[in-house]
Amino acid sequence: MVGRNMLAHPAGDMPDVLAPSRSELDLTDENAVRRYLHDMRPDVVIHAAGKVGGIKANMADPVGFYLQNLQIGTNVLLAARDSGAKKVINLGSTCMYPRHAENPLVETSILTGELEPTNEGYALAKIGVQRLGQYLSSSSLDFEVKTIIPCNLYGPFDKFDELNAHLIPAVLRKLHLAREQGDEAVTIWGDGTARREFMYVGDLTGLLWRCCSDFDRLPPLMNAGIGRDFSIKDYYEIAAEIVGYKGRFVYDTSQPTGMKQKLASSELAAEWGWKAKTDLHEGLTRTYEYFRANQ
Repeated sequence: MVGRNMLAHPAGDMPDVLAPSRSELDLTDENAVRRYLHDMRPDVVIHAAGKVGGIKANMADPVGFYLQNLQIGTNVLLAARDSGAKKVINLGSTCMYPRHAENPLVETSILTGELEPTNEGYALAKIGVQRLGQYLSSSSLDFEVKTIIPCNLYGPFDKFDELNAHLIPAVLRKLHLAREQGDEAVTIWGDGTARREFMYVGDLTGLLWRCCSDFDRLPPLMNAGIGRDFSIKDYYEIAAEIVGYKGRFVYDTSQPTGMKQKLASSELAAEWGWKAKTDLHEGLTRTYEYFRANQ
């Protein structure tokens, strides 16, 4: 999702932007990654690839989420360094934060407590790659890795299928089908009170392109979010308004909901001079329009 939206950004339509697809370059193949970066000799590498999914997908395959993301991140960072690249922008995740960390989540609280069990494998891989980047940066005079930790994302090119969808695409799809089928009720996992911060992906891609041009001032580790969160119930209600679903909600408290709150601090990003621009209603409307046109 992030990579495709970066290419859709005006800055992505340049002849010197390389964006190999999975069929062109298998990032789990160490030798293939080394050959590709050695041949292309990029100045900047943006690592936005990975195996991603919601709670259901993470719980079903913790081994895959851990091994693939650790392997991909390690291959990309080491090959970037050895190819002569000077700068790497690595994407982390707010899953890296301890499950009981005080909100809003500040960058220095990573590795200060236990992780959320429902996506621990993914989180461990993201922490491992971030730390590898930190070690590589400190041991080299002309190679630097900086990590951006976006809050949850949504928007065009997201996954809307039942197994792999994150919260917002899953909600939009569920409500759309419920409206089409005339369902009187929609089931929500948990009691609806858990809070999440979601950012429209276009805001992140604008930030990442700016990171390329203002890399030296960029902090080594920085959150990227909208600075406020909403309850799961809020997301369903706003999405229902946009989709046109008029039914009621039923809460299934036997299902896992993850951390009760996950709001990232935006202080460092504000000091650097960046702020997200797209409000939730506008972002959800754009995403639903994409879903209807493409799904």
